[in-house]
Amino acid sequence: MKIYTKKGDTGTTQLIGGTRVPKHALRIESYGTIDELNAHLGLIRDQEINSLYIHQILEIQDRLFTIGSLLAADPETNTMTLPELSESDVVFLENCMDEMDTNLPEMKSFVLPGGHSTVSYCHIARCVCRRAERITDNLNEVSVVDPVILKYLNRLSDYLFVLSRKLSQELNANESPWKPRY
Repeated sequence: MKIYTKKGDTGTTQLIGGTRVPKHALRIESYGTIDELNAHLGLIRDQEINSLYIHQILEIQDRLFTIGSLLAADPETNTMTLPELSESDVVFLENCMDEMDTNLPEMKSFVLPGGHSTVSYCHIARCVCRRAERITDNLNEVSVVDPVILKYLNRLSDYLFVLSRKLSQELNANESPWKPRY
């Protein structure tokens, strides 16, 4: 099977279910941003980090593929059985955060992104995740999106923030608090 079909040469793409839409359609922006987020998570996974986080990220990447396939399906014409996202996937993220948070110092201010390249990758992924959430929420206004997807994306951005703090701690990186000037 060839990777190229030439069907998208005119600026359209096909959803699961056969519907052709412009490549700039909100649904495409939504799952395209999920794909971008997944690539950033791959970059974090490729760093020298605790294998526990690597396993967590692999699970998250799998869930992002599930979300991408759900968003890529035309809700009116799709007849394909797709993998599901469930509340237990959200609980997985919450449990991971609770475990990481047990030994983190209390936050007393916002934290400036940076301190170590791996930590910065987490912050970039967190920002892309927030964008994916905003776009998917916007899509939800015109075409119903399973609420667990929005919940998962919201929780995932929290997970990425907690992971950035945990990696700062483990990598002995300097966590710079934001000190607003008034």
